[in-house]
Amino acid sequence: MAGPAPNLYSFPNTDALAEQLRGYVLRRQNSALSRHNTFRVAVSGGSLPVVLAKALLAPGDGTPEDIPQFSKWEIFFADERAVPLDHEDSNYRLLKDELLNKIPSQLGSPQVRTIDPNHVNDEDPQELADLYQEELMRSFAAKDSVKLPVFDLILLGCGPDGHTCSLFPGHQLLREKDAWVSPISDSPKPPPRRITLTLPVVTHALNIAFVATGGGKKDIMKQIFDAEEGRDLPSSLVNEGAGDKVSWFTDYAAVEGVTFPRRGSL
Repeated sequence: MAGPAPNLYSFPNTDALAEQLRGYVLRRQNSALSRHNTFRVAVSGGSLPVVLAKALLAPGDGTPEDIPQFSKWEIFFADERAVPLDHEDSNYRLLKDELLNKIPSQLGSPQVRTIDPNHVNDEDPQELADLYQEELMRSFAAKDSVKLPVFDLILLGCGPDGHTCSLFPGHQLLREKDAWVSPISDSPKPPPRRITLTLPVVTHALNIAFVATGGGKKDIMKQIFDAEEGRDLPSSLVNEGAGDKVSWFTDYAAVEGVTFPRRGSL
């Protein structure tokens, strides 16, 4: 792995992981708020919202630094399925059910940037992707004045095939250089129609955190961190492109047998 290496953290269980993830996220929140009074975050789906909720809804230590200031959060989706917002496959619905609906009122409500529900049934998800890119442009300034948006934090999962967002191994979308948001109509994992942030946008973020847990991830984690043949996997390309801006939060089961150096605290 050329250049600065990503950070690989490993914890005995998801409770310990969530505790450390909370501190990591809130430090990034506080840094962002000190710079521009908004915390711009992108989140993916899968098991991530469950762990994120466990981290952020836990009781804090009472200090101002340990409070999620959700009213200053602007949440985007690193990828989303072309389904209605209340559909069981919707990443928005998953985040809403696990986190958004459970935020105590005193912490405020984040701005949540969803896909346009009027275009989820389009045969071609290009318009859905274009409209979501326009949503990003409104928040991050016009595309012609900013080459790439700079998220304060992108929170990702990693599939057992090494995919992240809706960027899949060997897919032509991995070569996309210009778009911020791209459509995909042939996702190997259902549902087939989706939109996703592109690789340049992901690696341009100030901070990127992966959450990977469970023994079902150990084989792909070995490929990503230890094997030459894993270098072209989407998650590996994020590591390669973003280096030490990337932090992996794993449990022991997910990294069993991985030889890449890992740490137990941040």
